[in-house]
Amino acid sequence: MTLTLLRTGESIRYRLSVASRVLAAVVGGYALATAIQLLLTLISPVAPAGMGARLVVYAIHAAILMWAFHTRSATRAWVWLTVWTLVVYAACWWLGARP
Repeated sequence: MTLTLLRTGESIRYRLSVASRVLAAVVGGYALATAIQLLLTLISPVAPAGMGARLVVYAIHAAILMWAFHTRSATRAWVWLTVWTLVVYAACWWLGARP
């Protein structure tokens, strides 16, 4: 009986970890990819830079999705995504993107 409960607890923990990674990959990846797109648009000297940045961001978001499942833990994925998103948004703010 206790072995079954132990396996159930491990199963729930594993499923929550996977769900957290999915959320980190989708939500955190989207936030970071959007920040990178804004940064690329700001630093590009070409006028229609938004379209090129949008195309590059698709590849970046795909890489972030894969990376989120490659990390050791979901917590590490969340921390790194949060830190890099804040760094990129700070660079955008420094370059003059104000809300």
